[in-house]
This record gives sequence, C-alpha cells and structure tokens, in this order.
Amino acid sequence: MTTTVGILGGGQLARMLALAGAPLGLRFLVMDSTADACAGQFAPMVVGDYRDETCLAEFARRVDLATFDFENVPAESAQWLADRIPVFPAPRALAVAQDRLAEKTLFRELGIGTPDFHAIASRADLDAALDAIGAPAILKTRRLGYDGKGQFRLRSHDDADAAWNDLGAQAPSVGLILESFVRFQRELSVVAVRSRSGEFRAWPLTQNWHRDGILAASLAPARVDAAIEAAALGAARRLADALDYVGVFALELFDCDGELLANEMAPRVHNSGHWTIEGSETSQFENHLRAVLGLPLGSTAARGVSCMLNWIGALPDALPVLAATGGHWHDYGKSPRDGRKVGHATFRADDGGTLATVLGTVGAALQREGQVTPVLARLEEAAS
Repeated sequence: MTTTVGILGGGQLARMLALAGAPLGLRFLVMDSTADACAGQFAPMVVGDYRDETCLAEFARRVDLATFDFENVPAESAQWLADRIPVFPAPRALAVAQDRLAEKTLFRELGIGTPDFHAIASRADLDAALDAIGAPAILKTRRLGYDGKGQFRLRSHDDADAAWNDLGAQAPSVGLILESFVRFQRELSVVAVRSRSGEFRAWPLTQNWHRDGILAASLAPARVDAAIEAAALGAARRLADALDYVGVFALELFDCDGELLANEMAPRVHNSGHWTIEGSETSQFENHLRAVLGLPLGSTAARGVSCMLNWIGALPDALPVLAATGGHWHDYGKSPRDGRKVGHATFRADDGGTLATVLGTVGAALQREGQVTPVLARLEEAAS
C-alpha cells in the first residue's frame, strides 16, 4: 500500500520533499493557504486557512502522516492534527521554535550558549532591557519573524523610540524580545536528523553568509576546528533528544572566537542544507522522509566540497551554472518578487581549489562576484 505524506506549507521545501520522495514510492498531499503555492506543481493540494478545521479534516483524511514545510503553521493546528494522525516533528518542537523567548530559554536550560536576551512587553521594558544589555542590540518579534523580518537594530539608546514605533504595536499579539548584538567571526549551521527510533545523524557543519537577513551562500563542509564541530553537534544532539524530535532540523550558530552562541532553531529542512542534494550521500530531504516514516537513516557524509548560492528576487541566467563542472540548477517555479527565494544553484567539487575556480568563473559570468567573494576568501584561507 502506498504511503501518502501530508505537508503543511506548499513552498519550495515541500516541493523538494516531494521530489526526494518520488524514488521512495511516496505520494504527497500539500496544504497551503494560497492556490499558487509552488509545491502544487508536483503534488495535489488542499487550499485553505491552517486554522480551518474543515480543511484540516480533509487533509487528515487523505494522508497517513504529516510534516511541515515551514514553522509558522499555528501550533494549535498541528496539535489538532496530532490528535488524529501521526505528526512529525511533534507540535511541541514547532511551538518552541515559533517563540524566540521559549527557544532561547530552552537553549540555556540545555547548556547551549545564547546572546543575552530579555522579554519585552512595554516601552518601559525596552528601556530597562537596554540598561541591562547595552547597545548595540536587536529588538525582534518573538513570533513570525524570518529572513530578517520583524527586527530592528538599535545602535544606541537613542534608537529606542524608533524601535518601539516600528515594532511596539506588535508586542500584544506576537511579543517582543531584545537580544544583545553579537560580534561574530562567522555564521555556522548544524543540519541534523533524528529518527523515530532516536537514531541521530548530522551533516558536516555549514558556513553561511547573509545579505539583508537572507541567506546568500553556504559552504560545506565548513573549515572549522574539530572542537568547534564537536561542540556544535553536541548541542544539536541535546536539543533533538530534549524535544524527542523526529525529522530534519537546523541549529543556527554564531562562532565568536571559538565560543558558539545559538541564534535559532528551524524545525524543518533548511536553506543551508540545500547543498546536501548533490553534495552528500543522502540529502536532507530524503533523510527527513526516512526519519518521519520510521526508515533507517542514510549516510550524511559529504561528497567532496559544495557551495550553494541562493537566487533572491529573480533568477539569473542558468547557462553558466549548467555549463560549469559540478554545477546544478534549481528553479522553484515562482514568479519574481523582491526578497523572494526563487531558486538556488549548487556547485560540487572534489577539493576546495577546484570549487574556487568554478565559483570564480560562474560569479564573473553572472556578475555575482559579491555573492561568491566571501566563499572564495574562505576557501583560500583554508588552503593556506
């Protein structure tokens, strides 16, 4: 009997899950609030509000289990489904990841370092937190923020009025948190997977570069000391076990002179893990499906060195990527829009020198030198 996997959310992550599940003989049903969600090009859809119990009931009736494409599905909807069908990861993991305060509190309880933080419910709270933390600092919504949205950077106490005017109205509905500004050397992520039986695996650490709060490029494996990698993987393992997590997740980290501070957790397959499609023995998408179905996990070993470049707003010319040795093109089937993730490319090579040559050539051909320059610099530094 064919298994049907339900996916809440119909974006590119659901689309890539469906593509990865086809060789496993899986069928998919996607639920999204918009009829033109790009995963609908590859799987049937239920279109409706995530809080609409009629739509949720139809969705539950047609699937054997459910998982998530993004973390902003209402936790109460996830629990409604979990009372009727298996849901992975569990709604608790989703609820924790949806609230920056709950998330960072859990990190602290597990011995995972974080920036200083304070909950903000009023203008007076903001002043008191600034006195405690100091500036610069970042005011964020506790919920519904992603890709740099719902954030205001305060360079000094003088910015408190502007920050409150920008985000204060959201305090009653989504809550606010003030975090100390972190001066880091690099941004890293652990992409890991835990199965229904508790088996845990992680891909090599990934180094990431962002522009305007959106991931621009990833390099894997990251060139880090063994102690840093061990600390990062240990933190991810403690987090997964504490949440009894099932599926793939990402833990985003700041490397501050060898001290790791956790930024946030994503309870789903992750943008910084896209390189695993071509660059590892088993992609994050296939291993997520293996985990939620109770199948043995696949190897997370890297196949050489990989770089992922995100396409934001509009797709560039595909030909230089397709002509490059080890170049792979991914078009998400979305219409262009400022700030929108519309695709990515992955470049895989056996060694860093070869990868650097390919990236330099493609970056020049696409006039994307600024996007590849930090990756090239890191590859040069690692080779020296």
